[in-house]
Amino acid sequence: MKVYVSGSLAYDRIMDFQGKFKDHILPEKIHILNVSFMVNGLIEKYGGTAGNIAYSLALLGESPTILAAVGKDFDSYAQRLTRFKLPLEGLRRIEEEFTSGCYITTDAANNQITGFNPGAMKHGSDYDFNGIPAEECLAVVAPGNLDDMVGYPRKYREHGIKYIFDPGQQIPVLTAEQMLEAIEGCYILITNDYELEMILKATGLTKERILAMGKTVITTLGEDGSRISTAEGEVIIPSAKPKVVNDPTGAGDAYRSGLVKGLVTGEDLETAAKMGTVCGSFAVEYHGTQEHSFTQEEFWERYKESF
Repeated sequence: MKVYVSGSLAYDRIMDFQGKFKDHILPEKIHILNVSFMVNGLIEKYGGTAGNIAYSLALLGESPTILAAVGKDFDSYAQRLTRFKLPLEGLRRIEEEFTSGCYITTDAANNQITGFNPGAMKHGSDYDFNGIPAEECLAVVAPGNLDDMVGYPRKYREHGIKYIFDPGQQIPVLTAEQMLEAIEGCYILITNDYELEMILKATGLTKERILAMGKTVITTLGEDGSRISTAEGEVIIPSAKPKVVNDPTGAGDAYRSGLVKGLVTGEDLETAAKMGTVCGSFAVEYHGTQEHSFTQEEFWERYKESF
């Protein structure tokens, strides 16, 4: 089955400041703030919601098509995608823009100052689905370009392609009407528990109303696992146990990868969600959203240990 993942592709550029921000900020001069911090080098990591989901899917033996706009500095990321046998056909290069970039400076007290340049993400990826057999496809609409998040659900409905709607951090910029439209047409709505409350408040829907539409709602619960909700009831999926927890940042995207892998290989929803939590458990063991790795044997060994 062909998998399409729309969302963001970004460079995460991480810097460490060995002092403390508060020691360099004068409270009485906060209205004319002008500070500079000498950082202890820079680490560049690969990220973005679509990139993260595609990466873990590649570890699971899939080759999803990423749908995103990228910039003139994308060559190193493209080489990485190719190394993991991920196709580049769904990428739209915007030569006058840089690829999206997140610039994070962390001080000695773990305070952070972050700047995000959307760059090429300001542009839609404009993929053409004509001639693609809908019954052989599954799509994920992850946080990214707003036009893609609104437009791809419409295209998927027009073509009869099942899609998972994952609005995430773009919930505040989507209108209630846009979210309603995407939810009404989706196969699965997936969020964390806080994001689900944001959606319900913004749209005026209740969870029961969404379930009555025939939709499945999957809610990730961090270390408490995840919850599958359907009109028939709820199932709690406990979390798989990582060897160590270093950084939970990429766990949600990795969860989605495992879930999708299960669905495209014909597993039932509960098994697919268990695969999601196993995949997420590998991600939290490393700093960064694409730093984890595992073999098929290691994946299924942890699955058996957990369930």
